[in-house]
Formats: sequence, structure tokens, C-alpha cells
Amino acid sequence: RNTMDHQPKFFENLSGTGKAIGVLTSGGDAQGMNAAVRAVVRMGIYVKAKVYFVYEGYQGMVDGGDNIVEVSWESVSSILQVGGTVIGSARCKSFRTREGRLQAAHNLVQRGITNLCVIGGDGSLTGANLFREEWSGLLEELAQKGKIDEEAVKKYAYLNIVGMVGSIDNDFCGTDMTIGTDSALHRIIEVVDAIMTTAQSHQRTFVLEVMGRHCGYLALVSALACGADWVFIPEYPPEEGWEDSMCVKLSENRARKKRLNIIIVAEGAIDCHNKPITSEKVKDLVVQRLGFDTRVTILGHVQRGGTPSAFDRILASRMGVEAVLALLEATPATPACVVSLSGNQAVRLPLMECVQMTQEVQKAMDEGRFVEAVRLRGRSFENNLNTYKLLSHKKPDAELPKTNFNVAVLNVGAPAAGMNAAVRAAVRVGITEGHKMFAVIDGFEGFARGKIKEISWGDVGGWTGQGGSILGTKRTLPAKYLEKIADQMRTNNINALMVIGGFEAYLGLLELSAAREKYDEFCVPMVMVPATVSNNVPGSDFSIGADTALNTITDTCDRIKQSASGTKRRVFIIETMGGYCGYLANMGALAAGADAAYIFEEQFDIRELQANVEHLTEKMKTSIQRGLVLRNENCNENYTTDFIYQLYSEEGKGVFDCRKNVLGHMQQGGAPSPFDRNFGTKISAKAMQWISKKLKETYRKGKVFANTDDSVCLLGMRRRNLVFQPVAELKNETDFVHRIPKEQWWLKLRPLMKILAKYKTSYDVSDSGQLEHVAMHSPKEAETGAI
Repeated sequence: RNTMDHQPKFFENLSGTGKAIGVLTSGGDAQGMNAAVRAVVRMGIYVKAKVYFVYEGYQGMVDGGDNIVEVSWESVSSILQVGGTVIGSARCKSFRTREGRLQAAHNLVQRGITNLCVIGGDGSLTGANLFREEWSGLLEELAQKGKIDEEAVKKYAYLNIVGMVGSIDNDFCGTDMTIGTDSALHRIIEVVDAIMTTAQSHQRTFVLEVMGRHCGYLALVSALACGADWVFIPEYPPEEGWEDSMCVKLSENRARKKRLNIIIVAEGAIDCHNKPITSEKVKDLVVQRLGFDTRVTILGHVQRGGTPSAFDRILASRMGVEAVLALLEATPATPACVVSLSGNQAVRLPLMECVQMTQEVQKAMDEGRFVEAVRLRGRSFENNLNTYKLLSHKKPDAELPKTNFNVAVLNVGAPAAGMNAAVRAAVRVGITEGHKMFAVIDGFEGFARGKIKEISWGDVGGWTGQGGSILGTKRTLPAKYLEKIADQMRTNNINALMVIGGFEAYLGLLELSAAREKYDEFCVPMVMVPATVSNNVPGSDFSIGADTALNTITDTCDRIKQSASGTKRRVFIIETMGGYCGYLANMGALAAGADAAYIFEEQFDIRELQANVEHLTEKMKTSIQRGLVLRNENCNENYTTDFIYQLYSEEGKGVFDCRKNVLGHMQQGGAPSPFDRNFGTKISAKAMQWISKKLKETYRKGKVFANTDDSVCLLGMRRRNLVFQPVAELKNETDFVHRIPKEQWWLKLRPLMKILAKYKTSYDVSDSGQLEHVAMHSPKEAETGAI
């Protein structure tokens, strides 16, 4: 949407004066609900609205009394890192009766609450919508019974409702990710990683049962993220005779020296006759047919527990803001809406459209229209399924096409978690497409030294969960080795290059494409997949590894906050990585609930530092006696971490004391998060398919010749889509001195962090507010690439 033609919209200009917002969590709990509650409360108070907690979901609304309480800024302190919901959630029978809803309406009207923010699953949201439709009738009835006066009926004539979907199953249509899904995946992957080590030791087969009664999202994505051998989900039942094909696959894997098998079963898994497939049934089958030592692990409520992931905290905080905005802008004419995420963008969708679509999926499954069910789940689900099918089953060599093309894969730059998942996907998709795949060890430097070898399907087994870079990676750029690299390309007859890495990888491709005039060897398709913890590559909103680093930062900040709360009146200054890019510092601050984040992109001076110190001094007078400040390593050459620490120590004398912490290289390590595994796998598979397409297009007279700009591309995620962009065109978008993109989407979220930390600031929200419709995507669209 073009923002040139109308005035920008600022959050601080919207007024909530005289409005009262009630916030409740309902249905099954999900990690991140508290972050959403916190954002709604603080954003509501910020625009001068009154905000009320409704405890225990709809039950509290019906019971009234102490269950509906006005809250303050401090009421939601320290809940960001807590799983579940602190205001409670209950299944409520009475709200399903008109009598119950009448009681609830009475309780709300008494407190002047006509704005509700409901965080829950589709059942809770449907209930809210019914309540809204009946509202005026309920008030009439209350007036007739003499419980409220006519004045109140007029004054509180309309009820506005905004929903946020909190559900670990990710079973809600219209939103890419529901609050809690990413955290549930974290729990599942932690368990799978742990089980893999014991299964390796004993050559065992494990059958894991994950949640998802009607939706296979968790099962599917965790299977994708851990490279499971087989997955059972309700939307895509196995074909007749699956028992045979599964057992053949398992025994083939054993024959290939794979010491473990992992089978993932969604609790609602069914066969094509709608009969349940249980984990016990699968286990018995494996034991009877193959005699493998097989164990079942049912994850159960572990998946709902634990602290929310960084992704869920940021998602829930963004949704909370959007929800308050939607309530402030709601009119009697606007339908009840849900705020949700499409790609990397917050959107508003009519609540009932989403609910209807969600129910359509169930109906399609009940009637055995499974292809339809997968399509209705949305493009992200469909993409996951297609990628899983592509990567998990190797066709027999006889069935593979033979293209006679050789494709090389290399890692460039600093290690980032998820690189190995990307290499695995590239190798397997390449082999499926009929190419011979080569792995280059130690980046461009290794390439020049001839460290290159063919790599097979089995070689990359088990790579998704490994951190760092197995191939080895170097920051060296190709310019000084051009001659030698060209020799290696010629000797090994390399027809295409896939580079997985950070800013150096981008510079490297620019150098190689510039060298095309001199060396024909570089006239081949080349593609780059962004992988760096710093998230500083132009042309992509996200890079592989940044999510894992963000989680590391968030976990550490949680622990530090705990230590600071214990000591009282202590402020921690934490230095994060990122080069000149403030992504990790800014998003880490948002996810950890920090008081300030110093970044290079937003210049700050001594006055700013002074204001931060004063702000913390004020904060120490409240019940929250701790502070957290993040600083990007290169935000300012003179205001170093030590300088800021010393300044705070001096200025805070007698009020608070200071500690500092440099997080360092732990941010590059660790097992990749589910997001990075999944993102790495999907983006890399897509890049490989692009290479195949380009190879076909540029193959002339027995050789590959590609020398146009569009044959050297970077594949990035932009807002809602994955796009291939010629690196030559990205040059104008790049600040080469500081190695960052000139424009960065996440800077828009910076004021959000400040407001949640109680600063007055200007917040441009022109992007939000358009109510969209739930689109039924065509099969073609699945290829344009949602993540």
C-alpha cells in the first residue's frame, strides 16, 4: 500500500481516554500469552485507556467480582518470560448459555468495559463473536430486568472485539504462526535432540507422539526440523499399504548404517479410511515386522510448558500492539477481527472468515478430501509438506533423472546455526533433480586449495540439528584467489554455485560476477542463501542463524534479570554481537523486556544516556527494582560498553549499582532453533530448484553459459514472500562501509520496545489498520514461497 497519498498515522495521536479494555485468555494455554497480555495492558495504559484483567477466561467474566480487576503498568512486570497465562484460563460451560452471557454483559457494563481483547483458540474466538452479536439484545434484557438503566444501554451500545490466536497447534487459518507454536516446537526439538543421542547408542527406533488433535503442523515441522524417517499427520494420511513402505524405508536406512530411526505421530493421525493411527500401533508394527528395538515417547503437556521462545515473545508483543490499535479504531460497522501475522507483516482479518475457513479444513478431513484440507491450511503448511516429501525419501538411483550438471555448495563468513540444515537441503534437492553435488570445505579459501569432494544423500543425514558449520567456513573473499578458484571450477567441471553465508558471501558473489569478463568459468548460475547471526544481509528480512542467536540472548537476559531481581536495585549492561547491525540488540531488548538498547542505526548522545539513567532512577522507586540495558558491539566507538558501565555506575551511586556482561561468541553456537532449521531447509531447497531452472535455461551447445545479472541472485525473505534478487541490483541498497542494508524493516519496531519500557516516543503505525480478507490461495501461489 502506498503511504504517500495519505497522512502517516501515529500511535501517540490515538486516544483511549474514556475507553475501557478487558483482556482475557481462554481455551488451552500457550507460551507467549503473557507477552500478549503485557503488550495489551501497557499499550492500553499508554494511550490513556483503562485496562482490566479478566481472570480465568470467560468463567471470570460470568462470575464477575474480583475476577475483573483494573490493572497498572507494574501489574504485568516480569511476566514476559513466563510460560502459560498468569491471568488463568478455564473451560466455561456457563458462557455457552444465554443466561451466562447475560451475567457477563452485566459485569462488563458495570465497569464500562466495551472493548475486549480475547487471546485463545478458535472456540474462544467464536464465543466472543456470538457475545458481540447478542450484545445489544443482552443490554435490552438487563434494562428490562432493571439491572441497568436506559442511559447505560445507550452509552455502552456496542461491544468491540479483537482476537489474538494463542494455540500451540497452529491450527488457525489466516495466520502463519499462532502464539505458542514456535515455543512448542522448541520443546519438541529439545526432546528429539536428547532422544537422538540415546537412540544412536543403542540402535533404537523411537516413535514420538506430539500434540495436534486436528492439525498436523507440529508433527510436520518437527519432522522437517529433525529429519525424521516418517511422519503421520491428520491432513495427509498415508496411502494404502503404508505399513510395507514404511518398513522398507526403515530397513533401508539401517542397511545404510543409519543407527537410529525416528517416527513422528500427531495425536490425531489417521489413515485414508479415517481410522486412527496410534503411536502404539506404529511401534507394534515395527517390532513385529522388523524386530527393531522400539520405544514410544509421548510428549504430552511438556509441549505447552516452559518459557516462550524469542519469536513468540516478539510475535505476541507485536500482536498486542496491533490489537489495541484495532480496538481504538473499531466502529460498530467493522466486524470483529483477529490480528495475525502474514510472512513478516501484521495484518487484521475478519474473525468469522478465519473461523469458517478453519472449520472448512476439519470438514474436508472428515469427508476424506485430504488434498483440499492441505490447501485450506494455507501456503506455509503446503510448503512444509512438499519440502518434507522432497527431502525424506530418496528415490532409487534408477529412477533419478541424470542431468550431468555438477553443483558446488559452500559456506562463507562466520558460522551460523542452521547452515548445516541448508547444506543438507541443497544436497538432497540437487540429487533429486539429477545433479552431482559437490561440497567445498572451508569457503573460498578451501575452494582455491582444491578442498572439494562429491557429497551423497547419506552424507548429510542428521545434519539439521547440528550447530556451526560442518563444511567449515572462512571469511576470506574470492578476489585474491580468482585464478585458482577458476582452475578448480574447470577441473571439477562445476556448472553452478550455491553459497550459504553472511555479508562476505554477498561480497564474494559480487566479486565473482565482476570477474566473469576475465574468466568464463564464473559464467554459471550462482545463488546465495543468507546465513549470519547478525541479520545484516541486504535483500532479506531474516537470515539463517539470527533466530538461534536471539534465543541465546533472550535466555541469558532472563537469567540475568533473575539475578538482578534477587539483589535488588541492580542494572545490567549487556553487549551483543551484530557488527554495525542492531538487529540482535533491538529484538533481544524487545524479547527480554529491556529498558534500553543502544544501536548504531539510531544515533545517541550524552543527553540520551542521561535520560536513560534518570529513567532507571525513577524505575527503582517502583516495585520493579532492576534494569536491563543492551548495547550493540559497534553502536558507537567512544561510548563503549565500559564507558556506559562507568557512566551508569557513577550516576546511579546510592540508587542502583551496575554490572556488565559481554555475551560474545556463544551467540554463534548452539543447536539451531526450529525456526532456523526450517527456514534454512526451505529457503535452501528453493534456491536449489532455481539453480536447476537456470541450468536448463543457460545450457547451450553442450555447455552452461550464464553472464547476465539475473544469473547471480540472492534469495531473501521480503515481507510476505521469498524473492530472488540479482546481487547487482542490491548494491544500491547497501551501506558497504558498515556492512548493513540502508533500510531495515525492524527499525519500525524500535518505538514498540521503548513504549513497553515506559518511554514517551513517536510510533508510526501507518502500515496497520487495513482489514484484509482471508485469501484462498491457488495451488500456483504455493510456489511463490511463503515460509
